[in-house]
Amino acid sequence: MSSSAVPVEPPITRDQAGTLLGQTMGLVAVTAGLFAVGAYLGRDLSSPWGWLWFIAAFGCLIAMNFAAQRSQGLTVTLLFGFGVLIGLATAPTLSYYTSADPQAVWQAGAATALFIAGFGAAGYATRRDLSALARALFWALIGLIIFGIVTIFVQIPNGALIYAILGLVIFAGLTAFDFQRLRRSQDIRTAPLLAASIFLDILNVFQLFLLLFGRDD
Repeated sequence: MSSSAVPVEPPITRDQAGTLLGQTMGLVAVTAGLFAVGAYLGRDLSSPWGWLWFIAAFGCLIAMNFAAQRSQGLTVTLLFGFGVLIGLATAPTLSYYTSADPQAVWQAGAATALFIAGFGAAGYATRRDLSALARALFWALIGLIIFGIVTIFVQIPNGALIYAILGLVIFAGLTAFDFQRLRRSQDIRTAPLLAASIFLDILNVFQLFLLLFGRDD
């Protein structure tokens, strides 16, 4: 069978690329706002409740991948639900830092904005294919998660500092890759999934900076 028989999505135009960028970042902004609402509503929750909401948020992410090819409206709804749920899940941690060291929260927020803006712009502008780098960084992220689990049970000197710095290096690359995907996407319907990836980059970077600035020296 000739390969010409396979339907190919035409590349999106420059105007459509601008529309995709605007839609995606708009969805990121709304998800961040809903995250803030969830964090406020869950400010008095205990840690076990945080884990329960985290599992529910993860379920929304999985459901988004199944819904993406069926209904964009449902995918967006799941994205917004994820924002609220992950806000509830993170609320106990944010409440702790807000009470114990509010300055660290503001520092982490400002540093995150600069970090995402810098590496996001670099990823969006670069012509180099970052796919291979992203695959390597994915495995590096798995290794970082294992390292984080080890530090729970084994006392490692400056373990939190090492974890935070390595995490920021990894997410610098992942942020650049996700913004490159945003530029290279051939389908404007991918906006909700791209927004979820970018929001997760922002959330993880914020938590890493919070760990960094909130350390007890």
